[in-house]
Amino acid sequence: MITTINKIRILIVLFPLLVNAQEKGVVIDQVMAVVGSEIILQSEIELQYFQYRMQQGITGSESSVKCNILENMLYQKLLLNQAGIDSVEVSDVQVESELDRRLRYFIGQFGSQEKFEEFYEKSVIEFKEEFRDQVREQIMVETVQGKITENIKITPSEVREFYKTIPDDSIPFINSEIEIAQIVKMPKVSSDEKNRVMEKLNELRARILKGESFATLAILYSEDPGSARNGGELGLHGRGELYPEFEAVAFRLQKEEVSDIVETKAGYHILQLIERRGEFVNIRHILLRPKVSPFDLAKAKVELDSIAGMIDQGKYTFEEAVTEFSDDPGKVNKGLILNPVTGNTLFEADHLDPKVFFVVDKLEVGEISIPVQFETEEGTGAYRLLYLSKRTDPHKANLKDDYSRIQEWALDEKEARAVQKWIREKASNTFVRIADEYRTCEFADGWLSKNTD
Repeated sequence: MITTINKIRILIVLFPLLVNAQEKGVVIDQVMAVVGSEIILQSEIELQYFQYRMQQGITGSESSVKCNILENMLYQKLLLNQAGIDSVEVSDVQVESELDRRLRYFIGQFGSQEKFEEFYEKSVIEFKEEFRDQVREQIMVETVQGKITENIKITPSEVREFYKTIPDDSIPFINSEIEIAQIVKMPKVSSDEKNRVMEKLNELRARILKGESFATLAILYSEDPGSARNGGELGLHGRGELYPEFEAVAFRLQKEEVSDIVETKAGYHILQLIERRGEFVNIRHILLRPKVSPFDLAKAKVELDSIAGMIDQGKYTFEEAVTEFSDDPGKVNKGLILNPVTGNTLFEADHLDPKVFFVVDKLEVGEISIPVQFETEEGTGAYRLLYLSKRTDPHKANLKDDYSRIQEWALDEKEARAVQKWIREKASNTFVRIADEYRTCEFADGWLSKNTD
């Protein structure tokens, strides 16, 4: 469902598309609109049009697409103008952290920073310089928009009324979904294995202190696949974003200092501080994970076989067995696995780990799988029983089966109305001027009627 609030949300454009457009030099700047103290340049419209064409193809005429782009930008500039009026402040640290976060995503698509920079013939530093102002403005706009909607709630009666207003032929179709619970057995790592890992880390730490490169050793030995290829570098992180034990040490280090061994749920680390900016640190680390022995893994599998047998014999329900036997911290939720995409317990097939789907797709509702080996988020070997709790048929969304989803749509719609009301009120009291080239646009919100010369 497309709402106004979706239209005015600022999504940072993909770096590659903007870069390509800029390199081709296809635009000549001139002011196309003014909103308060903010301006919209022809180059900005052309670059977004280029992105639209590359990502989606053209579904309308060039003029209509550009009119839509301009109206989107009018919303954004109105919010940015208000950010200036409200003296919204965004620190350099916030901007840098957000740039790092987004660059980590794009670099991850290429596999390494080197491949990313080689493909676009620009360094990470050049990318940051190019997009720093854009990211700063986005954070300011999101801050203003958040203030508009922060106190908006939705009641059950409003959800029902919202559902009634959806035309029957517009009610979204929901694909088949499944709900899965699990009983997990996580074998303990032996003290000998822990000692082996700590001895190896101490050896690496000694080599670094004697002058070897921390980054090189991270590439060679670290078992954190996300950072090892970048020399162990994690990028800027604020408080509360890292494991508590890791964070406590990271914020005490001096520049280039190498820590003693730090234990977290992920394993054992040594850290080196690259830089600190206020309440943010950039750390590189080497992670080594103790391994569960094959004997202990086999023992966990046998134990789960026994638990499944007791459930089949009626000695326990699956839910009772979760409470009694599972090592999963999520067992407080009856062992149900949460979908990280939606935040609820239902999965469409393409939201599931393929290995999990391969197992549960063969199960009937209420059936338990054989013990299945997997790795925890921390990379530790474990076994689990998977239980198919529910499988829905494809259907039109309805209040009985899809209440939480419809509630979210209703809240989005209510927030959209609040933002729309705010826009109309602010726009009527804000200087707006649109260039002649765009006066033929059919704007949804009547921006031309606000046009002031």
